[in-house]
Amino acid sequence: MTTEDAAREAIAHHGRSLFERGLVPGSSGNLSVRLADGLLVTPTNSCLGRLDPARVSRLDPEGNHVAGDPPSKEAFLHLAVYREREKAGAIAHLHSTHAVALSCLDDTNPQDALPPLTPYSVMKLGRVPLVPYHRPGDRALAEAVGRLAREHHALLLANHGPVVAGGDLDAAVHGIEELEEAAKLTLLLRGAKVRLLTDEQVRALREAFPS
Repeated sequence: MTTEDAAREAIAHHGRSLFERGLVPGSSGNLSVRLADGLLVTPTNSCLGRLDPARVSRLDPEGNHVAGDPPSKEAFLHLAVYREREKAGAIAHLHSTHAVALSCLDDTNPQDALPPLTPYSVMKLGRVPLVPYHRPGDRALAEAVGRLAREHHALLLANHGPVVAGGDLDAAVHGIEELEEAAKLTLLLRGAKVRLLTDEQVRALREAFPS
């Protein structure tokens, strides 16, 4: 199996797993893997639970469609992140319920959408900035995402959903799963008297596990 074939199989495997656990309803969400000469991205209007590896879209480094089904309308988001993060090997973008809910709240911190409730979200995600709202398909979103992706591998798009880059697809998917769980905890604990990690504890985690 070639590297590209393995990446296609990995995209289908993770897509099915995310779909079966209710993290990508309908035809929402998209996954991508960077190749030496371009990238693979899930096709537009596709259900991640029923992907055919052979039909996953292939783009050249400039984002031109060269093979497979037509790519996701949000492929430009993936390209924007890859341009800013040389070590990113894969990206996951979901419309998962709790992360989207957090992205819609008026009091979500735009500098760091996730309060430091557990060490794991701090370790795996770092700061998660909230990207200002842009309508779906607006190419200006790529510029906004690119600016923040220079310093952050995990982002939350306002009124939209999370985007997480990783060294490979396993890392990107595990990161976005952590973001969804952290968002769920944040919503469950709203209004409760919460014991957050201290600034010193957060600083120590970020120094030990730089994002």
